[in-house]
Amino acid sequence: MSAPHSSSRRPPIPILSYHQTDMVPPRGTPHRELVLPPARFARQMRALARIGWRGLSMRDLEPYLRGEKVGKVVGITLDDGFLNNYHHALPVLRELGFTATSFVVSQQIGGHNEWDRPAGVEVKPLMDLQHLREWMDAGMEIGAHTRNHADLLTCSEAQAVDEIAGSRHELEALLQVQVRSFCFPYGRLRDEHVEIARAAGYATAATSDNWRVGADADLLRLPRISVWLSTPLPLLLAKVATGYEEWRHNPILRAMLGRKPVKTAALAHPPVREPIS
Repeated sequence: MSAPHSSSRRPPIPILSYHQTDMVPPRGTPHRELVLPPARFARQMRALARIGWRGLSMRDLEPYLRGEKVGKVVGITLDDGFLNNYHHALPVLRELGFTATSFVVSQQIGGHNEWDRPAGVEVKPLMDLQHLREWMDAGMEIGAHTRNHADLLTCSEAQAVDEIAGSRHELEALLQVQVRSFCFPYGRLRDEHVEIARAAGYATAATSDNWRVGADADLLRLPRISVWLSTPLPLLLAKVATGYEEWRHNPILRAMLGRKPVKTAALAHPPVREPIS
């Protein structure tokens, strides 16, 4: 899928995608790029606030996505419900008056990221019910991330419905709140999975496509800008505030520059790269 062109109805909206805020594991550790030092996350959030951006959860971002409001806003999302985000990200978000969405795997509340174990990733604790309630009490949002962090491309239609719709039902029953937001695990999905999410009643669903949200975007197939360990602050700000990612994915522009097309991210886990200090 190519990056959509934004119309004049509203400016493009960036949504940032994070995973963990924690001590960075040793070099060579699988998926090391998905762990951001807490101080770096704080520095990024404060830099956004300093230049006038307001971080919002997917719930709070909805009226901007629909064009009902206009402002200098950026979506903040954290996948998988890691406990380290409760400890490290939440205080910074509260300090700045930002809100954010934690996408939670409903069958692993209070558990661990067991889906990463086969890849050799060290498993980390996830938020339990009390943490999730305190996350919401602080003004943050809980979104759904399937029941078992399922790779939807390997699921039958019935399994996909159970994972997508079932996660919403489980979270709503446990938390006694409406769950409006969904995130496709690994960024892997087909058109029918978008329609399952729509039928399940979600207002928004996030992917791993790396560009800002254009005015004509399907709210059940929203791109996000992934923030890696190796993403320097100036580049992150450029991705948020300019058309950097749209230009990077524009096949016509890349052809003019003699560069190969950029493939849409099919995985939530990037290739390992060493961080830029």
